[in-house]
Amino acid sequence: MYYIQKSFEISASHHLTLSYQSKCSNVHGHNWHVTVYCKSKTLNSDGMVADFSEIKHLIHGKLDHADLNKVLPFNPTAENICFVIWNILRQKLDSRYALTVRLYETPRNYVEYEGE
Repeated sequence: MYYIQKSFEISASHHLTLSYQSKCSNVHGHNWHVTVYCKSKTLNSDGMVADFSEIKHLIHGKLDHADLNKVLPFNPTAENICFVIWNILRQKLDSRYALTVRLYETPRNYVEYEGE
């Protein structure tokens, strides 16, 4: 079994629409730390699970230095952002590979999504 991990940062702003009072309702920014995990029994024709630079490019090009409320069609919570990253990668990477995304909003707060 092959395991790869790619980590990078996304800097972006957002605000949350919540059912309760929160300072997160104000526009603010984060330097999100993203870690992508891929697992596969086989390699592609280039001899790799996935190209590390392609993983970063797919996400950076859409989310880095963006106002996520303008880029995403829903409330940009950490959970939703993590799913978006997973979904972008799932559409582009070989579907035979297991894919997990971990998104740190702060060094102590993260969300992880592992889909089928």
